Amino acid sequence: MSLLPVEDALARILAGATPTEPEDVALVAASGRTPSADLAALRTQPPFPSSAMDGYAARAEDLALGRALAVVGEAPAGRAFAGSVGPGQAVRIFTGAPVPAGADTVILQENVEANAEGVVPTVVEAKGRHVRPAGLDFREGDVLIRAGKRLDPRAVALAAAMGRPTIPVHRRPKVALLATGDELVRPGDPMRPDQIVASNIYAVAGMVEAAGGDALDLGIATDDFPALERGIARAEALGADVIVTLGGASVGDHDLVQSALTARGMELGFWRIAMRPGKPLIFGRLGRTRILGLPGNPVSAIVCAHLFLVPLVRALCGDPSAGEDRSELAVLAESVPANDKRQDYVRVRITGRDAHGTPKVAQFSRQDSSMLRVFAEADALMIRPPGAPAAAAGDAVRIIRL
Repeated sequence: MSLLPVEDALARILAGATPTEPEDVALVAASGRTPSADLAALRTQPPFPSSAMDGYAARAEDLALGRALAVVGEAPAGRAFAGSVGPGQAVRIFTGAPVPAGADTVILQENVEANAEGVVPTVVEAKGRHVRPAGLDFREGDVLIRAGKRLDPRAVALAAAMGRPTIPVHRRPKVALLATGDELVRPGDPMRPDQIVASNIYAVAGMVEAAGGDALDLGIATDDFPALERGIARAEALGADVIVTLGGASVGDHDLVQSALTARGMELGFWRIAMRPGKPLIFGRLGRTRILGLPGNPVSAIVCAHLFLVPLVRALCGDPSAGEDRSELAVLAESVPANDKRQDYVRVRITGRDAHGTPKVAQFSRQDSSMLRVFAEADALMIRPPGAPAAAAGDAVRIIRL
């Protein structure tokens, strides 16, 4: 099987990725979720003409300099003045309160002087000044939140103002994570001199959660069929939408993941990609469950999760833009050599900006896929397409921010 281009691999992974079923969640739990339907306002905001400032509500034609207005009442926020404002009258009003009938303008409290007859304007206000008309923000029936657009705190506040106590969202996709390898132990656990700490699972779990999924940590499976089969069976029992294995994706006597998945019934899609790092990536399907077998090297696993797993989680959340290009333009701060037949994702620092405001990037001298320190210090991945020629400082490149 030849090496698959990155774009083709992503297209295959996302093909037929049906969003999870909808569920209603309370507003307090809605931030970060993805609406499953367009949402229309259930009320008009503001529902009545309201005061934008503290002051006095009156008729604009009465707001002549030197003319006293009789104060006939008060309108605090949440309690409307029951009467109406007639000629030569004013009502003390506070921000957010309904503007009384008959009034069409609010004069600021600092722009009047009080005397025995009432209040006297010291400035001339135009009609409608400091009055928010009904529906200034939105009206009942306006569609303000679109399906597939992930909710941030601002959108949740808008939904609350729209009168919606709950929001229909897609269920968070369940992503089961199974690290594999006799050499792996948990941080803090006893370890032999020939073992290493398992780190990938924590990065990938965080990425799943940040993308809107639920990460299910299945622990570490040793390099034997029974352990792998138990891990896969547990993922299925938990109803995983995606099973992600970490390690065991390449060819070798002890790489049993693909064999264990195939024995379980996985339909293999592909298992090698024309990219670096991350060439040995498995994709397949086990019934309705999608399988991603990530490489064992930490940087390879995390880069593949950025490129493939995060878009898959977003697609399962109902995001129509899940597969869109997330790269942006940058310029080289230094020259780089020509590339070979695989698409490179080079760890780079952003060193500044050019005269046009475009980020300038410089690559780390060491790009080994086992080096988490370099990856943690990187600001972005620089994309070097297959066969890209040598490039000089100032030349344009594409980057994906980390």
